[in-house]
Amino acid sequence: MALDILFGLIGGLAFFLFGMKLMSEGLRKVAGEGLKKIIHLFTKTPVVGVLVGAGVTCIIQSSSATSVMVIGLVNATLLTLRQAISVILGANIGTTMTAWLVSSMAVFKITHYALPAVGIGFALNSLGKSRKMREWGEVILGFGVLFVGLAIMKDSFQPLGQHQIVKDTLVKFSAYPILGVLVGMLVTMILQSSSATIAIVQVLAFNGLISFEAAIPVILGENIGTTITAELAAIGTNISARRAARCHALFNIIGVAYMMVPVYLGIYSKVVTWIFPGPVTTTNIMAHIAVSHTIFNVFNTFVVFLPLIGWLEKISIKMIPGEVELSESVPQYLEKRLLDTPPVALEQATKEIVRMAKLSREAVNNAAEGFFNNNRKLMVQACKREDSTDDLQKEIAQYLIELSQRNLNPEEAEELPVLLHSINDIERIGDHAVNIVELAERKMEQKLPFSSTAFVELKEMYQQLDEMMKEVINALEYDDLDEARKALEREDVINKFQTDLRQSHVQRLNDGNCKLLSGLIFIDFVDNLEKVGDHLTNIAQSVLSGLRWAGTNIERIRDIRLEDKEENRN
Repeated sequence: MALDILFGLIGGLAFFLFGMKLMSEGLRKVAGEGLKKIIHLFTKTPVVGVLVGAGVTCIIQSSSATSVMVIGLVNATLLTLRQAISVILGANIGTTMTAWLVSSMAVFKITHYALPAVGIGFALNSLGKSRKMREWGEVILGFGVLFVGLAIMKDSFQPLGQHQIVKDTLVKFSAYPILGVLVGMLVTMILQSSSATIAIVQVLAFNGLISFEAAIPVILGENIGTTITAELAAIGTNISARRAARCHALFNIIGVAYMMVPVYLGIYSKVVTWIFPGPVTTTNIMAHIAVSHTIFNVFNTFVVFLPLIGWLEKISIKMIPGEVELSESVPQYLEKRLLDTPPVALEQATKEIVRMAKLSREAVNNAAEGFFNNNRKLMVQACKREDSTDDLQKEIAQYLIELSQRNLNPEEAEELPVLLHSINDIERIGDHAVNIVELAERKMEQKLPFSSTAFVELKEMYQQLDEMMKEVINALEYDDLDEARKALEREDVINKFQTDLRQSHVQRLNDGNCKLLSGLIFIDFVDNLEKVGDHLTNIAQSVLSGLRWAGTNIERIRDIRLEDKEENRN
């Protein structure tokens, strides 16, 4: 008997969590990246931020997912700490939708449709011709699996009602509400899902195993336990993201603490029955629990903490002191209000391009040093910086496109294509940094040996390339023609290195001093450095031709584009 109950609980809970995961992921795919844009764009005021947080959480059926998404946006400096607080407050309200969804099981006997939903969802997900159809199939499949899990748990809990020990234990939750809070908190921390805790409590209540009064503190405790997800998501993020996670914990812990007073006095349950009148029965107890969950989060958000967002922000700053770090991938100079002043906007775009170039140089440096020293941390850093250059390329390109729609003089109009070409070259330098990281990973995973001579040769070529990168950045930043000429001269040196190192590699192979696989990685490393030199040459030539500042040689733009297309074909 005990094993049947245990297995039913484990299996039913697994089905519920798996179904919730499927449904949440499907809904997020259906909604697309638009959710992040909505959060970013519509959180200018705290009230709107709360509504956005509640709406997004209702859509994706996971407050944890919303919190993690918000922390990611704060980490990328796309949201301020104050905006993040309002969205997370709203997520607490949105998550109450799950309790209402589960309560429908008692009212509408929705479990009868669980298996058909599984079948329909699976068919759409497996056989759907369009991506959107498959995503909706995932949503329906998750919905069905979720209610299959609830049905299993409901049936598994029924025999427990015959055990007096179980009844006596659960009755203690009414006599000692703090015990219920601790249980709700611990269960949610273990399961990493507030929705699962609520579902378990509602199913227990439906089977008559726990009273409505005893369920309230468990539901309150769940609100504390769910904050652990945000805290875990904030590990390794910037200061603002960690502060946002701390705020989430603060207002839930404080909210539960003051709400325990009306719980102990019996006022809380009376408020619920006043809002949802009538005697509490097995048919409506799930809805009563949903109401109690909603009351706490709505009152805690709109009445208590929404007016105190500034206070929460200050407390979190004191708890996690330090300077706010700027994300490398977020533009620092692209001010939209300057677009109506094209000369200034071009200057700002150039500053951002220079910053992007410096990031790409750091990416190559990290990749090369990671290769030479088998340093995985540097390799990870190189990939992150390459991601930042990708983001900056899109932002700068969009800025220049918007600028092109303003009233530009001929010189300014002719400058834009070359600036666009420059950011493409810089972005490709980052791509070559990632190629070098992949070579380093192959070298480490296959434990390929490199002779000291090979390392010396590669380092010499890399040092020449690093000097070239420095010269090109100086040429871009200061419109320094001398630095551009130095870079072009150095490209000849790098090309000679490529030829010489290929020959020395062949000689080592003939002498038996080099393994074939090591040699292939050696050649790929050399070729990647040479390709970086080619992109640097393009940028240096644009500075030398005066196109960035005078915009007089349209033919040169066409030549650059043709070269670029030719390289892509190769």
